[in-house]
Amino acid sequence: MSLEKKRQEILAYGLSFPDTFQDAPFHDDNWQLVRYKGNNKAFLWTYEKDGFMNLNLKVDPDKAFFWRKLYKSVVPGYHQNKLHWNTVILDGSVPEEDIRAMIAESYDLISYSPARKIYDAVKMIPYGNVATYGQIAELAGDKKMARAVGNILHKNPDPENIPCFRVVNSKGELSGAFAFGGANRQAELLSAEGVEVINGKVDLKKYQWI
Repeated sequence: MSLEKKRQEILAYGLSFPDTFQDAPFHDDNWQLVRYKGNNKAFLWTYEKDGFMNLNLKVDPDKAFFWRKLYKSVVPGYHQNKLHWNTVILDGSVPEEDIRAMIAESYDLISYSPARKIYDAVKMIPYGNVATYGQIAELAGDKKMARAVGNILHKNPDPENIPCFRVVNSKGELSGAFAFGGANRQAELLSAEGVEVINGKVDLKKYQWI
């Protein structure tokens, strides 16, 4: 695949996120960016350097070194803050799914999307407690998102740090059988924290947070 075709593929993915637009702010066609309309910030920079297409992506400082350690082609951000930006060199060594994951993370950091607000709310649920979808939606700033919360939680990008298993419906009922990687998995995770699950339900009067 040619470098320009690869760039167009990457830009198209960046533009698939809500409220984004493409920009070339330096009057140089080698630098093509995708910005978030809400604040005009760029979350995806594309440019050719040393024979490869490069991407500059916003990154959580805690994960910056994770990606750099995982792939030699992920390095500190070129011409940007080395703590908050990574450069991904598209030399074929980084799997497509991880490239997309890094772009999605960059978008979330720039836009502070509804999904990230929901994940941040879930992180607040204390050990040994549960919260309802409605609670999480309200904490994320929009009560009307309750129905969307479930779908977003099932796409949890970081199960080890985002305890989605602590979220139940308004009746205290658990999610579908395979929502957390296997039948009864959510019940097992809750039970391990001392939350009693009886017939697929949690007693909200006893275990509900707040």
